[in-house]
Amino acid sequence: MIKVTFTLDDDTVARLRRTATRLAKPQSQVVREAIRDYEARNDKLSDEERTRMLEVLDRVLSPIRARPKADVEAEVKEVRQVRRLSSRHRAQKAGE
Repeated sequence: MIKVTFTLDDDTVARLRRTATRLAKPQSQVVREAIRDYEARNDKLSDEERTRMLEVLDRVLSPIRARPKADVEAEVKEVRQVRRLSSRHRAQKAGE
């Protein structure tokens, strides 16, 4: 374990002491458990993080323009034809 020093206000220290006494646990254990509980409850994106990430997505995706389906299918067909021809060409060269 590592020792650390924190500065806490009087009210927080009083709460910590009351809780440790009530649970019959050392104050350091109460703090460790409280931090674990806090992390489990708050292990999601904050509103600010979510907004920032969405803004980044908007910036990245906005330049991508939608194309008509027919154009996309024609391009895919062309790419497949070129690949087939290329692989046939390689096979013919290997057989020579």
